[in-house]
Amino acid sequence: MFILYRRLYDVCCRAAVPVRCKTVAVPFVQPEFLKGSVHRKHPGVTNLKTIRLPEELHSAALSVIYNSEVKDLPERAHKLTNFLWSRKRAVESHELRERAIALEKKWKEQERVTDTNHESFETRIRKKILSELKKTTYHWTPLKYDSDLGLVYMVARLAGGYAAVMRALNEIKKRDSSFTPHSLLDFGSGLGTALWAAHTHWGDSLREYVCVDASAAMNSLAERLLTGDTEGDDPLIKHVYFRQFLPVSPKVQADLVLAAFSLSELSTQEAREETLLTLWRKTNSYLVLVENGTKAGHQILMEAKDILLKREDKVGGDVRRPLVFAPCTHQLPCPKLLKQPVTPCNFLQPYYPLPVSGRSEIVQEKFSFLIMSRSELQKSELVQWSRLISPVLRRSRHVQCEICCSNGELQQLAITARHHGRDSYRCTRSSDWGDRLPVIQMENHTEG
Repeated sequence: MFILYRRLYDVCCRAAVPVRCKTVAVPFVQPEFLKGSVHRKHPGVTNLKTIRLPEELHSAALSVIYNSEVKDLPERAHKLTNFLWSRKRAVESHELRERAIALEKKWKEQERVTDTNHESFETRIRKKILSELKKTTYHWTPLKYDSDLGLVYMVARLAGGYAAVMRALNEIKKRDSSFTPHSLLDFGSGLGTALWAAHTHWGDSLREYVCVDASAAMNSLAERLLTGDTEGDDPLIKHVYFRQFLPVSPKVQADLVLAAFSLSELSTQEAREETLLTLWRKTNSYLVLVENGTKAGHQILMEAKDILLKREDKVGGDVRRPLVFAPCTHQLPCPKLLKQPVTPCNFLQPYYPLPVSGRSEIVQEKFSFLIMSRSELQKSELVQWSRLISPVLRRSRHVQCEICCSNGELQQLAITARHHGRDSYRCTRSSDWGDRLPVIQMENHTEG
């Protein structure tokens, strides 16, 4: 074969006839899911780069800190951060009764054999049960924010809370470009981080911000931040109204309703359910819930999801059915709660903290969120995407990832260009923890 090609080459050279190769143009057909985007910016990418506070908010917060007389702010803020992260839900009274009954049955069976004094038997068992419950029960106490604790909370959580809410709202901003909210209701508004985040995303359309927080001191601090810590100046964001009580009437709805790190501050499941149903009644388009990325935070959000999906008869007024918009890609129970050991579904968002200690290193905010929608627009889309629920491991010729599928199952995948296609491979390689993967067929390929 080599000799044949050599002779052909020699003949062409002697005849001085140039050899021309005909180029055939093969049209490239872009997959429909890319919607004209490049792979690294495919529609499933919703992660944000490292977030900074808005310049006005950043300057106002530093002014408040420098003008305060609270001592040891960095140390107290660090302790408060650890406390909030380790916080669990309050134990319900029925759970305590169930534990007490189980312990009573267990110890009565053990001690009846050796006990000879029947009069002191019941008393001894009762004391033993109370002692055991005190040792093993989490003692939840409500946080009461005065001016000092509010300032400590601002140092500890202003930037991190803003970053988490920004990332959650970006899910709506990226996927529903037609959404232009005119009103915001923020329950448990605290420092007003949610209104700042919403204003960053939709400042041109938002005309009213209603912030509800039971702490008058926190409302006052949020107002100081809005005026740049300059008394008498006009607020940097207009039409912001502060309330200490949540209006329960469903007659007035807000386009965007938000509760960030607030449901976990309610002491009982009954209080959380009542508040949640009130918030949903007041939701016109989207309800956004954000909590710490802990087991307790994730559990609270999944309970909220179940309440809204299964107890629609209690949510009167608006007849539009609730839909899970994010992060779940389905309307089914969370598969992470069904898998042992239980691990929370959470996400990371990098941000720059307030430089109160002279350091400005990037910090990762770990949070969980839930977005419920009244819009039917997303109903057909929800069954076509998977969510990355852990870091993506990029190797030389494949990508390892864990996804939550549209059928409500978890899958470990090794994506290659050969088995899953070039577009699927490049999209996955460009994605990260929290993004969605726009490839339905990937759910049928499990490797490893």
